[in-house]
Amino acid sequence: MPEALQAGGWGLLAGSALLLGAVVGWYTRVPRWVNASVMAFGAGVLLSAAAFELIGKAHERGGVLPTSIGAAGGAVAYTLANIGLARRGARHRKRSGRQPSEREKPGSGSAIAVGAVLDGVPESVVIGASLLAGGTVSVITVVAVFLSNVPEGLSSAAGMRGAGRSARFVFLLWSGIALLSGVASLGGRVLLAGASPAVLAAITALAAGAILAMITDTMVPEAFEDAHLLVGLITVAGFLTAYALSHV
Repeated sequence: MPEALQAGGWGLLAGSALLLGAVVGWYTRVPRWVNASVMAFGAGVLLSAAAFELIGKAHERGGVLPTSIGAAGGAVAYTLANIGLARRGARHRKRSGRQPSEREKPGSGSAIAVGAVLDGVPESVVIGASLLAGGTVSVITVVAVFLSNVPEGLSSAAGMRGAGRSARFVFLLWSGIALLSGVASLGGRVLLAGASPAVLAAITALAAGAILAMITDTMVPEAFEDAHLLVGLITVAGFLTAYALSHV
């Protein structure tokens, strides 16, 4: 199978976890402390992947300067886009209990959809770009994105249900994001083919910076919304799980 199609398939697989989480979040009444625990685990997994798989690999490819510039640029770009979306009602798009309804904030549904794209695309591009290193996908990146996407979809769907949004909106949104994840992974493989190590390092680090900003802005607040005494431990467990997988 061509590498580009492999990349698309891996991205679709990782993105499908959003839909899986949304199904659970919509059709079950998951206790808030469970939401917090699962989100904490997912945040830990992504933190580990960003540190060891993305920033670490970017440094190996291009050194400190491209890595630092890329990570800072990704964080700034994500933050600026997120500020604009927050003003339109998408500030708490991953929260299970604080999303505005369309009546409270007209246009917030569209903003949430755009925010979901903003959150998912950097991860997917990195999955596709990882094939450029040696012809095989970074399994730890796929696993990390999959594991983190489940609680994101779960918590967000629960919040959308509470805000009065329809099942049609929720499942069309996450199905679309899953498909877009596949397209973004395919694009990462095709568009970055032939790029220099420094450019690949900067792109990988840019995605890492955006992911780190996303974790602290959208995942950590939900994890600690109903924090209990084990949330910190669960976050570390997620971090160490991804770390261990990267060294298997």
